[in-house]
Amino acid sequence: MSSATWLKATTLIKGALLCRGPRRITSLLRVLGLSNEPRFEKYHRVLNRDKWSCVLCAKILLGLLIALLPSGFPVIVLVDETLERRKGKQIKAKGYYRDAVRSTQKKVVKCLGLKWICMTLVVPLPWNKRPWALPFLTVLAPSKQANEKQGRSHRTTVDWTITMVKLVTRWLKRSWILVGDGAYACIELGHRCRKLNVTLISRLRLDACLYELGAALF
Repeated sequence: MSSATWLKATTLIKGALLCRGPRRITSLLRVLGLSNEPRFEKYHRVLNRDKWSCVLCAKILLGLLIALLPSGFPVIVLVDETLERRKGKQIKAKGYYRDAVRSTQKKVVKCLGLKWICMTLVVPLPWNKRPWALPFLTVLAPSKQANEKQGRSHRTTVDWTITMVKLVTRWLKRSWILVGDGAYACIELGHRCRKLNVTLISRLRLDACLYELGAALF
């Protein structure tokens, strides 16, 4: 990103760290004491108009997080989906997804919004006994209905994950561990990880049919 965009982006990051509640642009500026900023619209342009590379930012962020790992600590990346509740005609990639917060074992609640696939790096911190999962790469997964309206072929969560695994492997240039829940216990993802020298750890079904040791790729 340009130097001007970088200054605005760092301001928004500081506001996001300090803000409580919904992290809207106006809320971020208000918590930083910039509620009377005459050119407040320039901060909105960071997200909807300014040109900057999300992929390159993710690569730089991963490099900074890798530097925090102790010597000999494995590179463990967690992958999972998160739902961002959104409505409105201007939200093009929205769809109905299971809301993990509101759902229970007996009742499934679906919510309209955006599905994001997030990768986080497991980093041990000196002030906490439990390691933290620090996010570095997030990809929007449009719904099937949204892709059909746009005339694009639909890509599933596993398809997007495979693309993200290829990208992270190209950045790291070393073996690493990918951990996901039962949604990522997929043969296609397992074969792809095996070719890229990535260890996939996931949760199999209790009735999974494993006919030989080589078939257990997880």
